[in-house]
Amino acid sequence: MNLPNTIANFNGAKPVIDPDDAVMLLIDHQSGLFQTVKDMPMTELRANVTTLAKVATLAGIPVITTASVPQGPNGPLIPEVHRYAPHAQYVARKGEINAWDNPDFVAAVKATGRNTLIIAGTITSVCMAFPSISAAYDGYKVFAVIDASGTYSKMAQEITLARVVQAGVVPIDTAAVCSEVQKTWNRDDALQWAEAYSAVFPPYQLLIESYAKAQQVAIDQEALDSAR
Repeated sequence: MNLPNTIANFNGAKPVIDPDDAVMLLIDHQSGLFQTVKDMPMTELRANVTTLAKVATLAGIPVITTASVPQGPNGPLIPEVHRYAPHAQYVARKGEINAWDNPDFVAAVKATGRNTLIIAGTITSVCMAFPSISAAYDGYKVFAVIDASGTYSKMAQEITLARVVQAGVVPIDTAAVCSEVQKTWNRDDALQWAEAYSAVFPPYQLLIESYAKAQQVAIDQEALDSAR
């Protein structure tokens, strides 16, 4: 039986994200390009990108960013990326549309010594797809974060999704990235992870608040009982 290309490209390795082997590439999340996004609400896209930056910081995952002619109409990178991932390395390009065509960008990825790439980019069919396909061809394990990569139509998103999968790239969403990287709730920073999830699906914040309130009520009641 022939394995799907997406699995075959992992050379027998389990096709999940190992945070100790991962690098996050946040490509062309720029204010001008965000205005072209039509396949999802821009506010959701922005929240998902911000969440990826937060999660990378929590997990100690290297982050590499770049922008396409930021001095032009594509605009600057949204500030949240470097605000929530202060360790991120920015690599300037010299006009290359495909970030993987920039030697400095590829060198920055290689310098991490890691082989799993978590890639998101705007627009999906270009800024995310081109480097994802190129990196997969070069032997990297590539996960493309679809809901942190916006494009100009739902059709463009669907066509691109089919194309990257055929090239051996694994599509994934922001919440799944969070979960695979987090691995367990049995950790000291669990509350910070919970808060990160709330940006992806805001109703989760209500669960956090209700749980915190219930915990506080129980503590207050215990204190009251002990004082009697």
